[in-house]
Amino acid sequence: MDQASDVRTLALGETSGTVPLARDFTRSALHEWGWLPAATADRRAAAEDVLLVVSELVTNACLHAEGPERLRVLRMPRTLRLEVTDRGAGQPAPRTPHRSGRPGGHGMFIVQRLCLDWGIDRTPGAPGKTVWAELAAPA
Repeated sequence: MDQASDVRTLALGETSGTVPLARDFTRSALHEWGWLPAATADRRAAAEDVLLVVSELVTNACLHAEGPERLRVLRMPRTLRLEVTDRGAGQPAPRTPHRSGRPGGHGMFIVQRLCLDWGIDRTPGAPGKTVWAELAAPA
């Protein structure tokens, strides 16, 4: 596998229409990498999880972090890594205790439940952060 072919990067700016744009961009990468069209229910569920996590990460950047700047989708041998870079100083975290009946505030809870791992990378002295999430590749 060519390493460059395993990374897709989308520059983002405006918050209007950003979530569908990010989802469509990710869906295209999943098609190129053979995740879609899905041959099995497990593969379809894995692709749907990826698209949901992209939506949640980009939505959080739009709502809480002055908007997203970049989406990176990285295919690795056993995982898919999603990275959303934004300009915000906040610290995303799942609301605790989680209340399923309450509107809003479910994004990072969903990310935490669907992903193998997630976290935040910051560059010292630079504004913003990168929120990343890793999901298992379908078998």
